[in-house]
Amino acid sequence: MCGTCGCGQPDPVIIRKPGEQLKYNPTHHHDSDHEHPHNHDHGHGREISLELDIMHKNDLLADRNRGYFEAKKIFAINMVSSPGSGKTAILERTIKESADLAGMYIIEGDQQTMLDAERIGKAGAPVVQVNTGSGCHLDAEMINQAVKKLGVPDSSILMIENVGNLVCPALFDLGESKRVVIISVTEGEDKPLKYPNMFQTSHLCLINKSDLLPYVDFDPEKCMEYALRINPQLEFITVSAKTGEGFSDWLQWLKQSVDV
Repeated sequence: MCGTCGCGQPDPVIIRKPGEQLKYNPTHHHDSDHEHPHNHDHGHGREISLELDIMHKNDLLADRNRGYFEAKKIFAINMVSSPGSGKTAILERTIKESADLAGMYIIEGDQQTMLDAERIGKAGAPVVQVNTGSGCHLDAEMINQAVKKLGVPDSSILMIENVGNLVCPALFDLGESKRVVIISVTEGEDKPLKYPNMFQTSHLCLINKSDLLPYVDFDPEKCMEYALRINPQLEFITVSAKTGEGFSDWLQWLKQSVDV
């Protein structure tokens, strides 16, 4: 159980590349007294909060990740958003149009399936999928394991697509260099006010699906105004993963960030 966000994580985290078969049964059963002869009903009457310890451990691991990335000159981006904002589509187009950038490696985060990793692999980038089971976010330890599995070389760009969720991923530092939040025009411009932590901790906001603006009730200027109330330093780029609008600006932002 995650003592910070309240998400249950009874299932083990699974990290694998597209096409890689599981070599073990990840299911953990409590069905038999022969497997677990001890009594699970402990009536000790003490309650201990683990929130501080969980966050402290994650922050220590995130600092280690960050030091490793800096030493290896790996530029890591944590991409966060609600489900369906277009993170994977943005990554697909970025991979295909990133000839002027360093090698790009991808970590995909979802509760289940290899679907996004398969899409990224077809786009041409090395990728591993992290399945979090019941967990609603990636954490620093998952990234540490995924980077080892992926074999990210020196002087690379590491793109981390977090689990679709505007709440819990904001609380967990992964050791990233930059955090990019994506909001689509189909979501409503009030998201920065409703989910302030996510926008407050991000460096760039991509406003995606601009090709749908003529068909939806979304005010980009109002969205940016709301976000700047939360984070006055936040930058914005309006893009469309479908048409390519704004991608030259996005790729330029990436290049400038990597070169710093």
